Amino acid sequence: QVRLVESGGGLAQPGGSLRLSCAASGSSFSISYMGWYRQAPGKQRELVATITGGGSANYADSVKGRFTISRDNAKKTVDLQMNSLKVEDTAVYYCKMNIGTMVYWGQGTQVTVSS
Repeated sequence: QVRLVESGGGLAQPGGSLRLSCAASGSSFSISYMGWYRQAPGKQRELVATITGGGSANYADSVKGRFTISRDNAKKTVDLQMNSLKVEDTAVYYCKMNIGTMVYWGQGTQVTVSS
């Protein structure tokens, strides 16, 4: 059974940093697409950043220059380094992976930015 397990969420002050990590287990298929999404209270889930198997990254305008997505294909992990955090970054963050022909989501990890 494929599982995506996220870690690294928590509380940060405005201007601070957090690093999220997501690890896949339970599959020997290759992972093409990896991405991070977030959902704030009362809002729809939105794309934060994506990265292809070749390492090409794409970011939402709201996080460009502050967040960096990276992946380790051997470890089947995707990380999100979040710097210069803002109050509006507060949300539940979810990782998403395309493994083989299937799409999988993590359970979500809470990120709260507050002074």
